[in-house]
Amino acid sequence: MCNADMENKRSGTKTIPVHESIGTILAHDITEIRPGEFKGPAFKKGHIVRQEDICHLQRLGKDHLYVLNLAEDEVHEDDAALAFGNALMGSNVAIQGEPKEGKINIIAKTDGLLKIRKDALLEFNLLGDAMCATLHDNTVVQQGQIVAGTRAIPLVVKKDLVQTAVRIGEKAGAIISVRNIRKPKAGVVITGNEVYYGRIQDAFASVITSKIKAVGGEIVGIYFAPDDESYIESRLQELLRAGADLLITTGGMSVDPDDVTRFAVRKLGATEMTYGSAALPGAVFLMAYWNDVPILGIPACGMYAKTTVLDLVLPRVLANEIIGRRELAELGHGGLCRKCDECRFPICPFGK
Repeated sequence: MCNADMENKRSGTKTIPVHESIGTILAHDITEIRPGEFKGPAFKKGHIVRQEDICHLQRLGKDHLYVLNLAEDEVHEDDAALAFGNALMGSNVAIQGEPKEGKINIIAKTDGLLKIRKDALLEFNLLGDAMCATLHDNTVVQQGQIVAGTRAIPLVVKKDLVQTAVRIGEKAGAIISVRNIRKPKAGVVITGNEVYYGRIQDAFASVITSKIKAVGGEIVGIYFAPDDESYIESRLQELLRAGADLLITTGGMSVDPDDVTRFAVRKLGATEMTYGSAALPGAVFLMAYWNDVPILGIPACGMYAKTTVLDLVLPRVLANEIIGRRELAELGHGGLCRKCDECRFPICPFGK
């Protein structure tokens, strides 16, 4: 067997005369050059040769063609890519268009929070002849946005590898999905004697309001409270009665004697309370729940830092994800803000 024949056998292609190629599938692009007019593929890889193509191919100097020579245990790259895409997809994502050169994109079907099963994605990418690249887990995405791309790496893929990829997706349930983000009715209590008694101008109200409006929510009430846990608790109760389904407290989260906000949250009857996060800015963050109402305690850094732990946690809370000690601890890897001169969050490494 000559070298060319051996290479054809290995790559899943064969060489045939162009006049015998009708109905076969091209194994590579065929370039056409018309000086001053056009330079590019006249026929793309994967094109099925038709009767009317023969003369055109001969004018391009093609007396022989490389065409696919699929064995029974092999799959064309486009068919493999389609199988990969379907295996990877969970809820609220879709395949964009048709496979092209063994590649296909996955897009968000709705605005929401992108969720990636990173363990299953790694298992998928370890297969070798399959790959998938995604945006970061917990990225807020918009409808129609590309969230992942997958492709078959060789032109021809073994069926058993495709089947293994599909099983990985089935086992994971949803490797790539988008969760809906609800629009909250937020109640806010801004604590601190210095603000309550008018010693300094409040800076928290406008910050929190803008962040809630950015996710399509509304503010049902903003109260100012001194460093008195009973007073703070009473304001939180009033906000719950007003219909708040998200409570936010600001200030009073440190360890000074007057910092009693977290004690007021406990007195309210909050459960699953976690104090402290592995993110900077935002280390003395509080996360708790009153029944099914999340409570977010924002430290003083929320006044002056454009991006804090709040920006990392809020979308996840609104996607109905339970945030506890483990989730706040996992923020440590990537949880250090670079404090860039011009903040470009979320297009930056913070929280990734």
